[in-house]
Amino acid sequence: MRIPDWSQAAHPQAPELIEAILARRGGQFINLDKALLWSEPLARGWNVYLKAVRSELGASRKLRELGICTVALLTGAEYEYKHHAPDFIAAGGSQAELDALAAHLKQKPLEMPANSALSAIESIVIQYAAQMTLQVKVQDEVFAALQKNFNTTEIVELTSAIATYNMVARFLVALGVSPE
Repeated sequence: MRIPDWSQAAHPQAPELIEAILARRGGQFINLDKALLWSEPLARGWNVYLKAVRSELGASRKLRELGICTVALLTGAEYEYKHHAPDFIAAGGSQAELDALAAHLKQKPLEMPANSALSAIESIVIQYAAQMTLQVKVQDEVFAALQKNFNTTEIVELTSAIATYNMVARFLVALGVSPE
């Protein structure tokens, strides 16, 4: 990491913030936390917001994780991919789908994937995430495909997950946060 790992001795934080982060993380800080804790407002807000994005949205967890993995691969956020590829599989995805995703993104990331390991809906999510990540602006036909397959709440939640993890990727890559 390009900055020192946070410690209570180096930059004290309130016990309730420490406890809230540890509760969300299952009792142990990850390297991302060791960067965020240099800023109390950022660590506090991140903990609440990312908890909502990760565990409180109704949109398909598998498709959210697929969008997040797309962002991670396109931005070079190895840390993000290492944490979210297992979550994608736990949500019903497969290693074959992740392999197809990686292969597609190396060739023509902004186009619709044409790999039989990926469903039509997964392909739409990948194209949407790729356009959000690489171009910011999403083509009307890609958005129309989303509207044919998802309700408005699902579109908002999927978009939020992809946008959020673009932010996370940029934080991780800029600070050189490495996988545990």
